[in-house]
Order: sequence, then structure tokens, then C-alpha cells
Amino acid sequence: MAANRDTKSFVWSDESEPHKKRTKEIINKHPEIRALIGRNPYTILVIALCVAVQLTLAVVLKESPWWLVIVLSYCVGAFACHTLFVCIHECAHNLLFKNRTLNTLSGILANLPLVFPSSVSFQKYHLKHHSYQGVEELDADMPFRWEAKLIDNSTLGKALWLLFYPVFQLLRPLRLTKEIKIFDGWTLVNWIVQFGFMALVIYFLGGKSTMFLVLSFFFSIGLHPLGARWIQEHYLTHGDHQETKSYYGVLNPVNLNVGYHNEHHDFPSIPWNKLPKIKQIANSYYETLGYHTSYTKLLFQFLFDKNISIYSRVARDNRGKSRMK
Repeated sequence: MAANRDTKSFVWSDESEPHKKRTKEIINKHPEIRALIGRNPYTILVIALCVAVQLTLAVVLKESPWWLVIVLSYCVGAFACHTLFVCIHECAHNLLFKNRTLNTLSGILANLPLVFPSSVSFQKYHLKHHSYQGVEELDADMPFRWEAKLIDNSTLGKALWLLFYPVFQLLRPLRLTKEIKIFDGWTLVNWIVQFGFMALVIYFLGGKSTMFLVLSFFFSIGLHPLGARWIQEHYLTHGDHQETKSYYGVLNPVNLNVGYHNEHHDFPSIPWNKLPKIKQIANSYYETLGYHTSYTKLLFQFLFDKNISIYSRVARDNRGKSRMK
């Protein structure tokens, strides 16, 4: 790999993203993995449960003290919202139902407690992340260059970056406008449903219930151990050039195995409940890769390690290099 380890620049690579090549090797050696490909319609029950938890807590907290609103947002709401994000991710890959419309509607349902409409937009740009990993103009998971320059490796900056991570996520897809249609009919449906839902929450439940949902949303992907997931997935945290890392920790059952990120990128057509089986079958491919076992440890490492910055990502400027020929 020809890569630049300058801390003021992304790590530029002239090699293809690693997943397509590894997928072919694993399939050739373990063709039984093909049997794991499919869908898990029971994920809709997880969506219904998490939505119900958030709505129930929003009602209960209507007249509660503010300290309880904040504590439950951090300790309960964040986990429910994070699981809903994973469910939206499953919907984006059409891993619930064969019918694409049903997956889209399931994503819109999962979006309800997450305050801002995002499920349909995520569905559009996320698959580009898999096909063009590290290509700035096509991968909405890649930070902007100005974003990386603004935050760099400052502890305070990185903390604020995590706290407001949803804002950066909202802005990044705008650079994909030449490749995808940002606004369409389904986006409008997502907006109408989401803003209508939030209007009802504000009107009938009031400020504390609304803030519970807002705080749960920001904590679920922000300044919280769960927010370390964004660092785990594609940041260079081991002093190497391995651009995707998995998490094998105690939160995987709660997070629907989203920590199995190398496995997911290698086999994006396999639903969350079967991702651990990939590692069991092809462990020789994964045991030699760097991985994480604690989101809390990773969170503090990211915040205080000056060798890790927003620039700690592998980037490539050649579309063809992002896909195996």
C-alpha cells in the first residue's frame, strides 16, 4: 500500500478496498457461507419493541425531574435509539423483507423516535459506502477535509465532534448529489411522517418528553460509549493501515451484532443474526485482523490519543480502486 501517514492528511491508498477480494477467497474456501444469505423478518419485532420503549419512556417522563430525563436518555434511550439505527441499516440492505417497499416502510417506522427524518436518505447513500469505501465524493461515511482540519486531534474538538456527529452526518451526503437524487417521493413521505410524529409529541407530551427523545438521539451516536462505534468501524486505531475493524464485545447482542463490521462488509447480504456464524466458519481470516473489545476503552483512546485524529482514515481517489476488477 502506498499510503501517507502525515497526521494532517488522510492515509491515501492506491490499492482496492479489501472486502471484495476477501469475500471471494472466503467463498471459495467456505462455500457453505452462501447458506447464510437471506433475510430476517423478525427484525420488525425489534423495531416495534424499541419504538414502544421510547414512546413509553417519553410519556412517563412528561412530568419527571430533568435529572431523570437526562439519566434515562443516556442509560436507556441511547441504547434503544442505537438499535433502531442498526435496524434502519438492515432495512437499507433489504434484509427484512423481499419487498423493497416493506423495507423502506420499516425504516420509516424505526425512524420515529430518532427525531429527524433520515431513514430514506440513509438507504440511498449507504450502499455507495460499500461499493466505494474511502472515495470522498461517493462515500458519505468519509469525513470532509474541512471537517478533519477543523477537529484534527484536539481532545475537546473530538469530544464536540462526537457530540454533534449527527450534524456532520447530515451534511456529508450533500457531496453525493451528482450520484444520487437527494429528494424524491419517499424522502417526502419520510419527512411528513417524521415531522408529523414530532409535532404530536411536542403538542401532547411537552418539553421534557421531547428533550428525552432529542437527547437519546444525540447520545446514541455521539458522546457516549456507543458513539465509539463510528471510530471502531473505519478509523485507524491500531497504528496500521487496516481500514475496517470489528468489535467483539458484550454489547453486540444489544446492538444486533453491528460490531461484526468486517464480516458485514465482506457479506452485506447476510442479516445481523447470522454475522457471528461468518466468523465461526471463516475464523482463520478474521482472527489475524485488528479488532476492539470495549467501546468505553476505545472512546477514551480516541479522545486522548494525539495519534488518532479525524484524518485517521484510509482514502482513495480512484473509483476503480474501490472495487475489485
